[in-house]
Amino acid sequence: MSSKAVFEGLVFDEAGRALETTTVGGEAQYVIDDRGFHRHIDAAVIDQQVIGLIQEQVIANKDIVEESIMRMTGQDDLFTKASLDVSIKNMAELLERGIPDDARMWLGMMGLRIVVNLHGEVINLNWPGVASDDEG
Repeated sequence: MSSKAVFEGLVFDEAGRALETTTVGGEAQYVIDDRGFHRHIDAAVIDQQVIGLIQEQVIANKDIVEESIMRMTGQDDLFTKASLDVSIKNMAELLERGIPDDARMWLGMMGLRIVVNLHGEVINLNWPGVASDDEG
């Protein structure tokens, strides 16, 4: 479990409302408003789904992603490529480290939008330039 919601501000319900976050017993929770009843979903449950979906998309487009990052950073060498490979494989570490507030804000401005149902299942991941309709 986690003490902070990794994708806070980027998770929405099916009606398009941003989910609030809170902590219960020191554990981060996304709060889904179900017609006045507030459902609390462990943030780690939603965050793990999102990281898995993003990781799948990155791996499916690994060469393009790596090339783009190396071009953007101006570092086109074997060590940078190896570092990127390790980072892609270890994306789950985001659950422990989280995402810096500035990076999360940037992701929101770039269009990252996560839609969940009442049970906290990711039903849509709008990722900059990519749309995914994944059930569960």
